[in-house]
Amino acid sequence: MDSLRTRCVYLALFFLCSLTVQNASSSQHNGTTVDHMLSGYKCKEDCTPQGGADELCWGYEKRCSKERRLFVPQCEGPAKPWSTNIEGKAEDFWKQGDFGYVKKEMDSLTTLCKPQVKGDSMLKCSENMRYCRARNLYIDFRRFKEMSKTEGKYKSFLEDIFQEGEVGGHCDLNSDLLRSQGEHKSPLQSWYAELERYTNLTFQPGRREGCDEVVTKPTVFIKLDAGINLYHHYCDFFNLYASQHINGSFSDDIFIVMWDTSYRTYMDLFSETWKAFSRHPLKRLSDFEGKRVCFRDAMFPLLARMRHGLFYNTYLVPGCHGSGLMQAFSKHVIDRLGIEQLTSDPSRVRVTLLSRSTKHRRIVNEEELVSALKGVPYFDVNVVDYKAKVYPFLKQIETSHNSDIFMGMHGSGLTHMLFQPDWAGVFEIYNTEDPRCYHDLARLRGVRYVTWEDGEKVWPEAEGKHPTLGTHHAKFTNYTFDLKEFMRISTSLGEEVRQRKMAYLGAKDSTIHTHNEL
Repeated sequence: MDSLRTRCVYLALFFLCSLTVQNASSSQHNGTTVDHMLSGYKCKEDCTPQGGADELCWGYEKRCSKERRLFVPQCEGPAKPWSTNIEGKAEDFWKQGDFGYVKKEMDSLTTLCKPQVKGDSMLKCSENMRYCRARNLYIDFRRFKEMSKTEGKYKSFLEDIFQEGEVGGHCDLNSDLLRSQGEHKSPLQSWYAELERYTNLTFQPGRREGCDEVVTKPTVFIKLDAGINLYHHYCDFFNLYASQHINGSFSDDIFIVMWDTSYRTYMDLFSETWKAFSRHPLKRLSDFEGKRVCFRDAMFPLLARMRHGLFYNTYLVPGCHGSGLMQAFSKHVIDRLGIEQLTSDPSRVRVTLLSRSTKHRRIVNEEELVSALKGVPYFDVNVVDYKAKVYPFLKQIETSHNSDIFMGMHGSGLTHMLFQPDWAGVFEIYNTEDPRCYHDLARLRGVRYVTWEDGEKVWPEAEGKHPTLGTHHAKFTNYTFDLKEFMRISTSLGEEVRQRKMAYLGAKDSTIHTHNEL
């Protein structure tokens, strides 16, 4: 796709889109304007820093020292037993949930099929084929209708669908190395199942030989998690963004093809997000049915449920927060979708409570709690129910982006913390005995997180039971909360967020004013 120069240009554009870096909790360059950070920053031929205090970088570039990373996570508490010192603990977090996650995949890239002459194909993948990039790729879809059906049923992630010669390229294939990459073979963990039959062909797909259709536009194939769940679907988008860093291209003039071996409709409640990645409509594999298709340039991105992937079920070292990768993803989506931060009085706190009209996890005394929130002099309270049919997703993002505090019961709606401003806080009113999920997401995003702690001051409407297993499950009931305790947590978070907001906006105004004077 684009050269490494694009990665450098995007870095500069990212800086320019953020008038100030996040806050002191996740940036070592806090308090300086982006213009100042960019002074002297030049994109060299290989697009890597060449020295100099102002040459900032994401962290995965070959000559990017720790001191020049734009973002660094912050850690509190003891270093041991996780590391020998606090710096080591922060570095572990950076590797688990920040641009170190990207660097690990980049460092493991191996060429499985090497081009020998001009016009040849190429296949390069990270370890266990979690991410792959192909050039002059040939795929034969003439048997698509036949191979997509198993026992009379269509399934979205059929494995072993290709025969020898139906997927491949003209290049020097290391078959043994390819066969050794299958340890993570699984629908949403790797691309091994799709590419294990990759064959060294006798013709060059790049010369249009044997092709009924040639796709010259860069193409991204993607396997998707649940499109009706914001948390899981945004794992798809996040990993696509991380893969763009590996690939070195952020162009939206690309095709995105949903790798689905069925004809079933994919229910996508958040489809507007695709506009952050491509200006073209989403395609499906079935669009190529009956054809031999050659793709000039193709990418197979990181997937939503990889082992030790991000951000589903990720282990993060305790006590650390502030992932530059997650903040960069958030700003990328907000900017590409044209979401604006509305003018707000720094001394006031905009509180959004996410109400639920679902069967379970409703707040029984919600009206009482909302009435008390509205009594706080510096709170501006908004109650929303993010129903897709009545509250369009872009409007949801705009509301969340303009929420200083976002609060709600445990559920995928809390993923909206990804769109909150950098100074914000999130109140998971009750985590229903799932303490890590949204706490870890808040740590990655770098927003303040609180949740209910006193089990004696919350009362379930009935015993929660799993609908199919019949066993105890705290997610499957509704709850009443002690008003005094609820307000104690809310106002404590409110004071902290108000101070963060005033410090953040005050620092921005100060640095902009200083810059104008210069």
